[in-house]
Amino acid sequence: MAAGGTKSWLGAPLLRPRVAFFELTSCGGCQLQVLNHEGTLLDFLSLVEVTDFREAMTERSHEYDIAFVEGCVSRSDEVARLRQIRRNARTLVALGSCACFGGVPRMKNRFPDPGLLAREIYGEYPMATETVRALDEIVPVDLKVHGCPFPKEELEKVVLHIALGKAIETPRHPICFECKANGNVCLFDLGELCLGPVTRGGCSAWCPGNRFGCWGCRGPADDANLDSLRAIAKEHGFSGEDLADRLECFGGFTPREAPEPSPRRKSRKRGTR
Repeated sequence: MAAGGTKSWLGAPLLRPRVAFFELTSCGGCQLQVLNHEGTLLDFLSLVEVTDFREAMTERSHEYDIAFVEGCVSRSDEVARLRQIRRNARTLVALGSCACFGGVPRMKNRFPDPGLLAREIYGEYPMATETVRALDEIVPVDLKVHGCPFPKEELEKVVLHIALGKAIETPRHPICFECKANGNVCLFDLGELCLGPVTRGGCSAWCPGNRFGCWGCRGPADDANLDSLRAIAKEHGFSGEDLADRLECFGGFTPREAPEPSPRRKSRKRGTR
């Protein structure tokens, strides 16, 4: 603590930004990931002032500096809601694979008739459902926290760096680097298909470390060489269809739409309207 009770980190004052958590089409797992890390939860909450978090509190406020949004956009009402969140927030963070890429729900886009799944699944109880899109295909996104689920430590680091005004570096290397650093045996040599050569690192190779081939939930690494991956997969007996199914699972390797124009909230002094 700094003089006067102001929270500090290594002597630097913390801004303690107001943050809010929202969900669109999702399972709610990313918000649960925030709450599940009990060992550091209180320290994490001491860095921020939470003004809206449906899974953790009943109080609501439209005043927030940072909006963490979980989930993809699959309905027109979610488009309107996301635009409103973007207008209210100085910083918008896409939280998890669904928000970053569309996630597992994006596989619905494989079907040319958007109403087919609604009819097959809901039958006589139709549900409004549209093409699945990631947040940055609707509005500008300032930061992305990758993964399904993402490492809690990664989110804590993002919040700490925002509070300190420090640059946030997203891992650029593929997961293979982390496998090698952890001493893992390459899963291709064990007969497992793995997207580690093209997927963005930062998860400490969770899945490959437990002998489960990477499914690409963190999206493509910088300069991901898909042609090389296809050659490796073919060499180890995997078909192009096997690889395509895995690449499309979380939406990180599928074509994207350009974001629609969306004004950001104008800068204003805290406590003013």
